[in-house]
Amino acid sequence: MQNVSFASTAALRETMVERQIRTFDVTDLGVQARMREVPREIFVDPAFASLAYSDARLALSGASRREMTAPLILARLLKEAHLCADDRVLVVAGGTGYAAALAAGLVKSVVSLDDDESLAARATANFETLGLTNAKSVVGPLAAGAPADSPFDAILVDGVTQGAFGALLNQLSEGGRLIGIVSEKPGARVGKAILYRRAGGQSSPRPLFDASAGALDAFTKPAEFVF
Repeated sequence: MQNVSFASTAALRETMVERQIRTFDVTDLGVQARMREVPREIFVDPAFASLAYSDARLALSGASRREMTAPLILARLLKEAHLCADDRVLVVAGGTGYAAALAAGLVKSVVSLDDDESLAARATANFETLGLTNAKSVVGPLAAGAPADSPFDAILVDGVTQGAFGALLNQLSEGGRLIGIVSEKPGARVGKAILYRRAGGQSSPRPLFDASAGALDAFTKPAEFVF
């Protein structure tokens, strides 16, 4: 799918996979291959280009407070989502499109949703650079999902939330999966990766592993009244 050569950073991607991805229980060979193929440096802010293959979260400039999730966490989330070739996928808080670009080589189609127009525009440009014809970027409220493109077989929420996924869970197909990092604390950057699977109109959660990522305020639960 790629029509541009990024051979100069191929060795960095290989090192990232061997030292970060594989050591974090990412055994899915398809996910490993995409981490080797997709040039992360075009998705980061230019100021952080030298850190593109580090294991750190990287801030993205834009109207929204957003961070790129560390590669090993993102790879593990993709692995645990159990993506299939015929899947239709939604990435929520897609930023400049890195997660969606990784998924695009594994599934039928992927939508990257962001509420920041500048980040969404960068995602569109990155998809075009890589020749990803099955990936598109849309703008809208994160918590509302992308109902016009639903239902989805898998949804990846790329950030730490309080798990208020009501609208997103309703956009899953029967047997569909949603994966995200959940914390009880608003604004947290650490939490537990949770996999939700929809069956019979209901979605059941399964805790997976501890993880960190940028905070997504769009999924903050309303404060509860305490007597």
